[in-house]
Amino acid sequence: MSSAAVNGLAGAGGGIIAQIITYPLQTVNTRQQTERSAKKRKPGSGATDTSTLFQLLQLIQTEGWGGLYSGLKPSLVGTAASQGIYYYFYQILKNKVEHVAVARGKKGLGDGTVGMLSWLGIAAVAGSINVLLTNPIWVIVTRMQTHTQAERKILESKKDLLLNEIYRANSLEVSILKDRLVKLESEKPHPYGTLQAIQEVYHESGIRGFWKGLVPTLIMVCNPSIQFMIYETLAKRLQSKGSGKQLPKRNLTAMEVFLLGAIAKLGATVITYPLLVVKSRLQAKQEIGRNVMSRYTGTIDAIIKMIRYEGFHGFYKGMGTKIVQSVFAASVLFMVKEELVKLAVLLVARSRTMLLTTSKKR
Repeated sequence: MSSAAVNGLAGAGGGIIAQIITYPLQTVNTRQQTERSAKKRKPGSGATDTSTLFQLLQLIQTEGWGGLYSGLKPSLVGTAASQGIYYYFYQILKNKVEHVAVARGKKGLGDGTVGMLSWLGIAAVAGSINVLLTNPIWVIVTRMQTHTQAERKILESKKDLLLNEIYRANSLEVSILKDRLVKLESEKPHPYGTLQAIQEVYHESGIRGFWKGLVPTLIMVCNPSIQFMIYETLAKRLQSKGSGKQLPKRNLTAMEVFLLGAIAKLGATVITYPLLVVKSRLQAKQEIGRNVMSRYTGTIDAIIKMIRYEGFHGFYKGMGTKIVQSVFAASVLFMVKEELVKLAVLLVARSRTMLLTTSKKR
């Protein structure tokens, strides 16, 4: 197998494991990002607890443990596809660029190593290919993660309308309207799976709906680009440290890879988080915004309305949760991926040894 295929499969495996472990945090984070709030609260209005732990417990209480894993199945498909595609193209481009760098080094045109800008370009191209191919999956995942949230907002709007009607109604109509209110409060969210999410997105916007949030997502390609640039730069320095120029570079330990992955992801997440919030809001059901002012028609419209009605803090909602989830997931991903690659290399080496031994005996 080529190194690109090995890295692609290893990346997919690492991504699936990291996704399963951190998915509850991802669900809570998506809901935090898509929740609308005004710049200034009205005096006397109680501030709701938005801490991650509180929201996790509230989600379990209202929706059960299954609520933490809404959209997990398409998410695992998306993770495997995303990581596999990303690592496959990343490795192909990396091999080519490294080959060019070594060739230039032999001609005296450089030191034979790949520079920062090259790593950035490699990651950007691989990320763009990945985004274009997998965006529909993540639209479905976002819908499934925020479905209950959207249903709750729709229910709240209906209740507000009924209460206004009750306030204005005469004595004969009040009892009928109150019965309707009781019936409305007893309603439970409709079953909502992958197929329902696909049908809903297609019914709302057609095929184009599956590429909602594509613009901020493509811009967010700089996230893994920055992440891999930091990771490769730190890894190169760590490998060369303690190894002479004439000696082969040492392999990084699992813990070193874990820590480098965490540092790289932390830096990338802080820089690109506002784009992630915009993307989530565009992909989620627009009924989460209870009025026209908090519903969006596109990327620019979302940015303008968020600044106008929520202020700049709206772009950083749930950032603490995202940092914990992203850093831990990236650390697990890098560690598992590197270990799987090492295992694949070991298995290939053993297979070759066995084949050589068998051929000699013959």
